[in-house]
Amino acid sequence: MLCGRWRSCRRRPEEPPVPAQVATPVALAPPDGGSKRPGLRALRKMGLTEDEDVRAMLRGSRLCKIRSRTWHKERLYRLQEDGLSVWFQRRIPRAPSQHIFFVQHIEAVREGHQSEGLRRFGGAFPPARCLTIAFKGRRKNLDLAAATAEEAQRWVRGLAKLRARLDAMSQRERLDHWIHAYLHRADSDQDSKMSFKEIKSLLRMVNVDMNDMYAYRLFKECDHSNNERLEGAEIEEFLRRLLKRPELEDIFHQYSGEDRVLSAPELLEFLKDQGEDTATLAHAQKLIHTYELNETAKQHELMTLDGFMMYLLSPEGAALDPAHTCVFQDMDQPLSHYFISSSHNTYLTDSQIGGLSSTEAYVRAFAQGCRCVELDCWEGPGGEPIIYHGHTLTSKILFRDVVQTVRDHAFTLSPYPVILSLENHCGLEQQAVMAHHLRTILGDALVTEALDAQTLEELPSPEQLKGRVLVKGKKLSAARGEDGRMLSDQEEEEEEEEEEAEAAEPRRRAKQISPELSALAVYCCATRLQTLRPNPVPPQPCQVSSLNERKAKKLIREAGNSFVRHNARHLTRVYPLGLRMNSANYSPQEMWNSGCQLVALNFQTPGYEMDLNAGRFLVNGRCGYILKPARLRQPDTTFDPECPGPPRTTLTVQVLTAQQLPKLNTEKPNSIVDPLVRVEIHGVPADCARKETNYVLNNGFNPRWGQTLQFQLRAPELVLVRFVVEDYDTTSPNDFVGQFTLPLSSLKQGYRHIHLLSKDGASLSPATLFVHIHIQRF
Repeated sequence: MLCGRWRSCRRRPEEPPVPAQVATPVALAPPDGGSKRPGLRALRKMGLTEDEDVRAMLRGSRLCKIRSRTWHKERLYRLQEDGLSVWFQRRIPRAPSQHIFFVQHIEAVREGHQSEGLRRFGGAFPPARCLTIAFKGRRKNLDLAAATAEEAQRWVRGLAKLRARLDAMSQRERLDHWIHAYLHRADSDQDSKMSFKEIKSLLRMVNVDMNDMYAYRLFKECDHSNNERLEGAEIEEFLRRLLKRPELEDIFHQYSGEDRVLSAPELLEFLKDQGEDTATLAHAQKLIHTYELNETAKQHELMTLDGFMMYLLSPEGAALDPAHTCVFQDMDQPLSHYFISSSHNTYLTDSQIGGLSSTEAYVRAFAQGCRCVELDCWEGPGGEPIIYHGHTLTSKILFRDVVQTVRDHAFTLSPYPVILSLENHCGLEQQAVMAHHLRTILGDALVTEALDAQTLEELPSPEQLKGRVLVKGKKLSAARGEDGRMLSDQEEEEEEEEEEAEAAEPRRRAKQISPELSALAVYCCATRLQTLRPNPVPPQPCQVSSLNERKAKKLIREAGNSFVRHNARHLTRVYPLGLRMNSANYSPQEMWNSGCQLVALNFQTPGYEMDLNAGRFLVNGRCGYILKPARLRQPDTTFDPECPGPPRTTLTVQVLTAQQLPKLNTEKPNSIVDPLVRVEIHGVPADCARKETNYVLNNGFNPRWGQTLQFQLRAPELVLVRFVVEDYDTTSPNDFVGQFTLPLSSLKQGYRHIHLLSKDGASLSPATLFVHIHIQRF
């Protein structure tokens, strides 16, 4: 049952929880030689101030931005002194936030003509002078050409170094970097001194609205020189107060005793209380040597408050079990035993009515771990098949180019098999061309025959198919494979194609299949799902059915257990209704509950549905394959998602605090978020629930809640837990701030940090939630 908003106990903080001490000093030290460039401190800490490539990026380059055959514009690009962002020139000046992009939002930097844009429009520029910056989320690629090959290489190498250093940063280092970037911006005259006005500006930038009298009192407590300016050690003291984590200090002091340090046995006691039952004294000692910064303490196997905070902010202190971030599941079971990350209308970058089709959409899908992509194939000019959303205004791309993209990018992130789901509207001649391109471009990676010549009783495993590409398409019946090209009565059009408003001639062609293309459907033979009733001659495991979301839901309601049993042996693909003109998504959870493997979503459309998909495939090395729970793999299972049985697990989430939430309106200094936290449970219908905290007024920097939310779960093995932060609004829907979704089975117990993500799935570092998790199974 859904829980309504909890509004009865709204808290108006008398004073925002204010800052105090962090064990490691954070300072704004003037650069060497008395320079007034405090922002370079960030790059010094990254060890990159003397790097020639980074220095060249700091000076800036005039690079040619390429958007079409005729749109080539020279623009200035310059690395900001924070080392985290790049400023770029626009023809028409816009708000400051519209003139930068962040290094942490870069997905990849490609050299030469390695993007669709540069292959099509960059012919006037030698590949050695070109580069492409590809971003996470929906932001378009940035195709650039430098004046010289060396200048292009400086940007390629420099961005690679910055990204590598950023990835290697601890959460504390990211926080230090983050606060100093804002400090640099707030220091309006760049004199390395902070007036009270500049301090107030800093507070608004970091999302906290502090009472003027309280803020001034704090300011004066740090102004030991009594000159209405903070500098050097005074700024250091102010930041220590600002970044204080009293809730962490309280936890630390519970275990450290009067000496204010944790011994290895005391740390082990904390780990045991965290639910880490397998923790040993040796593990506690290893944590001390890994996270303790004080060398003397480390030599005596002691952990200070600072080391304790470093540990809790590290991946080992996060909510996601670090053991699940690599491939840890059995990958030797049949394909039908896995959830497989799947995309619908993969070629689209926007809506399915007039959006742009692009090979880059396939690159982005693979970068998100997708293992099943869709190719809508239509007759093209010059004998070359094309891909687009038929009978719409979407642009067209060549089938050949998409296959080349599959070859070049399919296995960059994951080695496990890729399925090409063909929606075929071509005539026999161009079908033969499709088969030729698949064979010649993919080569040995393409599966063209069964791994075992004998009739298989089950599908091969992801491990057996590593590095291979499977074609999902229609298959000629054995009786007519050689002399007839029409489909047999049993092999009708897939339901997905029946929904297309096709003309008579294309429809006639769609009922034909060429022997060349038919031969490539080996393990994924598209077949209409006729019945779920027991059959004396069970269908072959290689038969794959496609259902729209409405028909899948109908099957789940009316034949829940039979559908689960069917999916234990066969692959089922589910796709969105064609009525979703804006490429909106449906919730994939209901389909996973019944064991459907290929739950296809519009990857180009952000929202909670894609958050769930990212959360489902977050674990197991993000390889795109997740082993289904045992109850969904057994051929004689009695599981029915509509009747899951009594509660078996209680999940208790204590929402404690948040840290450094992002400002939603960076152009309005006085706009401060009023955050609340919602915890959502996505699973079988009886488990689905959502509960939320009160909101905290005007504090996105370090809000506190201390509220407990509890959930009863009947099928915990299917549950996804979604943590959402929103900005409360009394008169309109709340604004999204950040979220993080993960499987309950990968959620660690105890005191944990949750590292928040944006709508597009990009990191919002250093933004975190701090929670306590307790899972009771019975």
